[in-house]
Amino acid sequence: MTKWAGTSRPQRKVRRMAVAALAAVSMALTACTGGGTPTPSVTGATVDPTAKSLVIGATAEPATLDPTATDGAAGTQALLYNVYETLVKLDAEGHPKPLLAQAWNASPDGLTYTFKLNPAATFSDGTKVTAQAVADNIARIQNENVAPKLKTTMALVSSAAVVDDATIDITLTKPSVRWLYEMAGAAGIVMNPAGFAAAGRQTAGSGPLTLDVWLPGDSIALKKNTAYWGTPVRFDAVTFRYFKDPGAMTASMETGQLDIISNLQAPETVEQFADTSRFNVIQGSTDGEVTLAINNGGEHSNVDDPDPEKRVPRNPGNPALADVRVRKAITMAIDRQALLDTVWSGKGQLIGSMVVPTDPFYEDLTGVNPYNPDEARRLLAEAGHPKLTLRLRPAALPYASKAAQFVASQLAAVGITATVDELGFQQPWISTVMGQADYDLSIIAHVEPHDIFTFANPNYYWRYNNPDVTALAASADAGSQEQYVAELKQAARIVAEDAAAVWLFALPNLVVAKQGITGIPQNANSSLSFDVTTIARA
Repeated sequence: MTKWAGTSRPQRKVRRMAVAALAAVSMALTACTGGGTPTPSVTGATVDPTAKSLVIGATAEPATLDPTATDGAAGTQALLYNVYETLVKLDAEGHPKPLLAQAWNASPDGLTYTFKLNPAATFSDGTKVTAQAVADNIARIQNENVAPKLKTTMALVSSAAVVDDATIDITLTKPSVRWLYEMAGAAGIVMNPAGFAAAGRQTAGSGPLTLDVWLPGDSIALKKNTAYWGTPVRFDAVTFRYFKDPGAMTASMETGQLDIISNLQAPETVEQFADTSRFNVIQGSTDGEVTLAINNGGEHSNVDDPDPEKRVPRNPGNPALADVRVRKAITMAIDRQALLDTVWSGKGQLIGSMVVPTDPFYEDLTGVNPYNPDEARRLLAEAGHPKLTLRLRPAALPYASKAAQFVASQLAAVGITATVDELGFQQPWISTVMGQADYDLSIIAHVEPHDIFTFANPNYYWRYNNPDVTALAASADAGSQEQYVAELKQAARIVAEDAAAVWLFALPNLVVAKQGITGIPQNANSSLSFDVTTIARA
């Protein structure tokens, strides 16, 4: 017997996930007057001086206004839930809640979801959000040039059948616990089909905000959708202002040019905001894993696959990295507590696999391959690589840049020369590292929900292939809640013991707001979006 849900799929498979979220912190940004109103000279927008405005500092600027175009999280940070909505939305604990879908159920075999759309929902041009629009968005992701990760999500969909204007049946090729949670992110965005062609430069969503002005290299200014079908936002204008220099963002906050720093990229400056009459500092957790990625060898890249969508360029990186002894040596060469203290002022938490403490399958694995430079040298000698040169290609983001220098110094102490080559984020990092796996080592924060699954995909950019991990992930996704937790815990331990990457630390949520601004959650369990719909100014 199925059960209609206004919160999730049937209880037996959903009651667990503290989900959330490349690189949001990696993603992780409007000058304004003292009253918080963006000035026309900065945003290019026509501003009513009496309007209620919110100016947010952020780090990673999107290269396009289409959040489905790239696997990077910069676009979803500004646009998801604010401009674009999904069938379901994750709450602060990571549970699916109604958004465009006011209710849904799953068939007993877990293959078919029936979604009932909210009949009041409309796009910003006034047209209704219909089941056909949902079906068109699924088809677009399956058939058009969008982010590879979204294609993987939608490859599970065998059919999207329109029952009536407000009802759609979505049938999967196999049961998937994870799929519904993915639908709360970029994969689940329901865009007005009339806006498909211009999605890279214009917005066509159903959310409480719409695009006002986009100034590449500077800011994205959003304005209130006065015809929004749901509860309106409390601001007439919301601007994301982007900073490459964290010091400049800090200075802009101190001088009143920003209302919020979405995620402080200079944590050593947190004491500068100690004046509680002016500022409120929010310190919590995220699900972002700052990861020293290792190109595990690439020997399993399917460059000759007859399906062009599945073809992956063969960039094996340094062949020495296919040896688990070398990967373990890299892990043991790095004092991660010292790195956290040095790079991120001790803010954050050490982790030992692609799992954060809010994940239901978390296990403390920091003791696997612990810091031991002498053992690292022994393993390198045993593997025949007492001296090794590797290309370290971090994303040019504050935490990654700082971490890269620390890592290079520690690797040098055990005989590994890491040549640091910073790549701009989003491009060329996404195309070079994530797309082509053209690297040996890299550093980025991953914020995909339950991203241990990436290690079950041999074609993901770390080119890791372990049949046991792949089988455990597949079995977990198709099973019960209990099976999901137990088998992903096993997978996380195998990945840690294989030293498939080095997990430097779990990124903290460090938000600075002007005093009087409320509604910002302490924990960013969905790092893909900086959701302004709950924020207010006293």
